[in-house]
Amino acid sequence: MNKRTLEALEVMEARANSIDETIQKEETLKDIKLLTELNKERSNLEEIVAKYQEFKKVNQDIEESKEILETEKDDEMRSLAKLQLEEAQEAIIIIEEQLDLLLLPKDPNDDKNVIFEIRGAAGGDEANIFAGDLFRLYTKYAEKNNWKIEVMDVNESAAGGFSQISFMLKGDKVYSKMKFESGSHRVQRVPKTESKGRIQTSTATVAVLPEVSDVEVEIKNADLRIDTYRASGAGGQHINTTDSAVRITHIPTGIVAASQDGRSQHDNKDKAMTLLRARVYEAELEKQQTEAASLRKNAVGTGARSEKIRTYNYAQNRVTDHRVNLTLNKLDQVMEGNLDEIIVELVNDEQRQLITQQIEE
Repeated sequence: MNKRTLEALEVMEARANSIDETIQKEETLKDIKLLTELNKERSNLEEIVAKYQEFKKVNQDIEESKEILETEKDDEMRSLAKLQLEEAQEAIIIIEEQLDLLLLPKDPNDDKNVIFEIRGAAGGDEANIFAGDLFRLYTKYAEKNNWKIEVMDVNESAAGGFSQISFMLKGDKVYSKMKFESGSHRVQRVPKTESKGRIQTSTATVAVLPEVSDVEVEIKNADLRIDTYRASGAGGQHINTTDSAVRITHIPTGIVAASQDGRSQHDNKDKAMTLLRARVYEAELEKQQTEAASLRKNAVGTGARSEKIRTYNYAQNRVTDHRVNLTLNKLDQVMEGNLDEIIVELVNDEQRQLITQQIEE
């Protein structure tokens, strides 16, 4: 391991020790905001500091084994030291690789909850039905991860599924896994409305936005126009009885967010504001992009059949993720929420790209 990396690890370990001392102080315990920030920072350092301490322990074992081999004359002791040295040298290689991964730059949004937006795109009714299938897929995956799902806004399709649905997933490091779902998803199957058994290709688009706080995005009340209206479609007892649905427009950007699935107008306003903050945050990121294409266009595309990140072929029970050239002949299992095999490969691909970037730098 190079000197610069070791120095960085020493700094991280020293910072972790400093935080441990600070959070024990009485004045820190009284400052809830500071205590929360320090605990979060300490949590982010915990895994890498523990691995670095393991690295130092194994390195010490190597040095001690070498010293025994240089000074000890007893054959049995030398044999034992040689075996310990070989085991430690094998272990240190693995630990260094693990540290390299832990030191890769992390997406600042990885720990956040996410807001999903799924829309039926090319393919008419079948695209909307497929949007409903994707919503079910993500619901199943959320259940497997013990994440909470909260529908924010929905426009049902008369043929089934949704022309658009927005929902939030809350849990541990949701964005780190679900960010890869952004893009155009293509389905190939025989629609229920197809009498001649012909396979149709349709698409639905998925956008995954990190949840952002009012601290990260400042939105002034004076810049908002809030409209209430009577909800329609899904929503239970509140539908068509009260003006509980809420639409919020951010006047400076023209960005609109709505919610009608909450229990009350107040609940819908909170959901709409959460969705609005995420969209305004995304819009701000778009301005910072150096590329000509916007963040949303890169993530979602236009929904055209030729633009896709993943294909779901029902006839062949096949799902293919085109970004990593991964094909699995178990679409039936994937649609039941078994996404981990795909997501693990996408995470690994992201790590490979980050390593390549670091080498080039």
